[in-house]
Amino acid sequence: MDVILEFTALGHVTWKMLVMWVVCMLMFYLAIHKGFEPMLLIPIGFGALLANLPTEGILHVPGGHGLYDIITKGIEFELFPPLIFLGVGALTDFGPLIANPRTLLLGAAAQVGVFATFFTAVLLGFSSQEGAAIGIIGGADGPTSIFLANKLAPHLVGAIAVAAYSYMALVPLIQPPIMYALTTQKERLIRMKSLRKVTKLERIIFCLMVMVICILIIPSASPLIAMLMLGNLLRESGVVERLNKASQNEIINIVTIFLGTSVGITMSGDSFLKAETLMILGMGIVAFGLSTAGGVLMAKAMNMLSPKNPINPLIGSAGVSAVPMAARVSQVVGQKEDQGNFLLMHAMGPNVAGVIGTAVCAGYFIAHFR
Repeated sequence: MDVILEFTALGHVTWKMLVMWVVCMLMFYLAIHKGFEPMLLIPIGFGALLANLPTEGILHVPGGHGLYDIITKGIEFELFPPLIFLGVGALTDFGPLIANPRTLLLGAAAQVGVFATFFTAVLLGFSSQEGAAIGIIGGADGPTSIFLANKLAPHLVGAIAVAAYSYMALVPLIQPPIMYALTTQKERLIRMKSLRKVTKLERIIFCLMVMVICILIIPSASPLIAMLMLGNLLRESGVVERLNKASQNEIINIVTIFLGTSVGITMSGDSFLKAETLMILGMGIVAFGLSTAGGVLMAKAMNMLSPKNPINPLIGSAGVSAVPMAARVSQVVGQKEDQGNFLLMHAMGPNVAGVIGTAVCAGYFIAHFR
């Protein structure tokens, strides 16, 4: 036995590693068997498994650099999140938001979970910087969560990223109970007016106008907003299809692999199995729930003020940034009540508004607490 321990790595396995193996297997189960955000959870789970094995050449090579000493520079140098936003922009259709601008309010209302959790975290003893990084989980936007945590609380990047991406993956489980609890059957049966056709010129003007306004108001959000709108401009211009397809496919796919595994590699048992991490995971799900509720309640309030042109409150839950998963959930829940009610495109309005809103919130926190 001593010979085996001497010539293998078995002697370096700890109980914390074993616990994290179970966590990794849970991620793989949710991703592969349940189909919950596999493009996110598989790379994160694989990176976490590597972090909890006695590897050589992966991290901290004496006198040199391990593989992930280099790859994780993409997070440290704030490269990966903006590149993800480039792909998101290229994949995003702002048409529903332009056609129905009032849904912007639903995306704004869904940020209530971000600020409520920020104040809660500070009351629980976290610093303002840590509280801001934890609160942004409520936006259900993984790249923004990583971007903000890296600036304000880099020691919490792993826990915050895992919480954000895990809750994004669990949108179909977390949101429906909240949506049912806050709406009546009559409200869930509301059919909204068809959206008007949005012209190419409107889409391009909107893209550039939002970028200019957001950067002028919140300069700290510039990297995320700029890359989001660059990707969208490539999409809407119609003259750079190769660049558009590269942003939608090769770039975002490659960066997703490296970002996910880089996040996972921070999840060593020693750093992850702490009471602090469990608190972050708990506050994260509360933040996400409050953001979902904020969007739904805002839609109900808007209906009270404008009863002649009602909004189905189910689309308010799509105000979180989990694009397009949250919009799909609105569609699924709505069709359980009425098979002929198509809410997906309506829900994309608050959904993409939530992406912009969360990025602006992150910029606000950076400006005030960095």
